[in-house]
Amino acid sequence: MYKKILVPLDGSKLAECALPHVEEIASKCGVDVVLVSVTERVRGYRPVEGYDSPSGERLVPEVAGKMDKQGQRYLNRIAKGLESKGIKVHAEMLMGNPAEEIIIYAKTEKCDLIIMASHGRSGPSRWTHGSVADKVLKSSPTTVMMVRAPGCPQAV
Repeated sequence: MYKKILVPLDGSKLAECALPHVEEIASKCGVDVVLVSVTERVRGYRPVEGYDSPSGERLVPEVAGKMDKQGQRYLNRIAKGLESKGIKVHAEMLMGNPAEEIIIYAKTEKCDLIIMASHGRSGPSRWTHGSVADKVLKSSPTTVMMVRAPGCPQAV
């Protein structure tokens, strides 16, 4: 049924609440898992010798490099745990708007299922904090499984 599961993670314990569900489905169905984390765009840049961008500039985002390294280490740690359970895992860092990048990745990489956690916010709290999970759920080209984190309020 499923061949590739996309799992967005942001480094939080809340996001990791989806992992037991991922383990269960992946181990029983023998599907591949792709872990992604999205670094938002930054405005600070630094020159890098030997780097040529398509526009001809020799600048790279300053903070993104640090965040990419931290994010990749985090994803590799999670991937190692899943691999130890016999699950085939790939980890990928993305840059941009989290919801948009998750949706684009799911579509271009032909993911069959997205499994992600949600705070379960509603009303003004959702409006002020935004909701990557909600945006992905509403715009995803594929099936989305939302996992409500323990301690989150139940929907009314």
